[in-house]
Amino acid sequence: MDSDSIPEHIDRPHIRRFVPVAVRQGDRQVVVLQDPLRLADRTLNVAPQALQLLARLQGEKTLSEVATSVGAEVDQIRPLVEALDEVGLLWGPTATRLEQEKRAAIEADRRLPKGAAFALGTEAEACRTQLEQWLDETEDPEVEGEILAIVAPHLDYGRGWPVYASAYRGLVGTTPPDRVVVLGTNHFGIGDGVVLTEWGFRSPLGDVETDAALQADLRDRFGERAIADQLDHVGEHSVQLHLPWIRHLFGDVPVVGALVPDPLSGLIEDDGKRIGADEFVDGLRAALDAAGGRTLVVASSDLSHVGPQFGEPRNVDEERRGQVETHDREMLKRFLEAEPSEFLETVEWNRNPTRWCSVGNMVATKRLVSPRQTELIDYRQAVDDQGVALVSAAAMVMTA
Repeated sequence: MDSDSIPEHIDRPHIRRFVPVAVRQGDRQVVVLQDPLRLADRTLNVAPQALQLLARLQGEKTLSEVATSVGAEVDQIRPLVEALDEVGLLWGPTATRLEQEKRAAIEADRRLPKGAAFALGTEAEACRTQLEQWLDETEDPEVEGEILAIVAPHLDYGRGWPVYASAYRGLVGTTPPDRVVVLGTNHFGIGDGVVLTEWGFRSPLGDVETDAALQADLRDRFGERAIADQLDHVGEHSVQLHLPWIRHLFGDVPVVGALVPDPLSGLIEDDGKRIGADEFVDGLRAALDAAGGRTLVVASSDLSHVGPQFGEPRNVDEERRGQVETHDREMLKRFLEAEPSEFLETVEWNRNPTRWCSVGNMVATKRLVSPRQTELIDYRQAVDDQGVALVSAAAMVMTA
């Protein structure tokens, strides 16, 4: 085969980030390659053994070299590479075109497409009834002082609702804030800095607008850097899962969403094109001071992720659950009592052995609101029946 006839991005394929989801189709197992940005209107299914091949598509080797490395012929792997390109999973002109089309569609509507918030349901009244039931079943924490911020999970509602409800329960009946800032985690997107979005959201309880004046101020402060990767919000659940709770409690209050990376990781390339966590917090605080009014901040934060699903060699048993809880509570105590910089030093020292996924937004929230007190309301672990995965979460409030 004449490699000159193959487009460069096909001949030297570089796969974009994807989320592999194992599913059964009849009597066979397949892996669905989910695109976090949802650039195409369809997904691609591959055999599980194809993942080994996909891991070699890093833009460094030609098709011929990749084929040789897996003991195959070019004609055997080229159809798969071309199929990846068709759905936008290869870096190159097709992905660029699909990204431009996706941006244009969202810009025309000024709202992100339906996302994780609709896991609660699609009928507004049924969703309100469910949220009200969960809140009614949750003890009032009787928080003293004005609540400046809460820490709540981004677990699915089925496993996480008790912790969500514990975090939001103290806000029931309070005066709605002028805006809510939700700081999430960028699980699968491409942005390595803080990623804001100027687009509004959709929720089963109605569309959620952003704070246009605050967004304009942030644009003046940061330029395009903060929204360069805002397509990361399309498939990200950590902000959107909070929208029904906010809408239920506060009505049509505007919401500003941002994804905050781990501050210990740093930017991949400090070229001035993205925003680090410290710069973001300083700029957001100044913008909020200028905006005036009252802001509620939500840190959308899960804690430990352990078990085979997250790369550990053995299933989660009672002993492992106890170990995780001991570690979590030690770290939570540190977070509650220490300055953010001291908490970060602890995370760096112990190398985050249970993979807390939201250190960035927790620290950013505490720095942003400078609370008089941070209080732990609830702590829980979600474990599947087979012990394949454990995810822990906590509800906290920060008060003036």
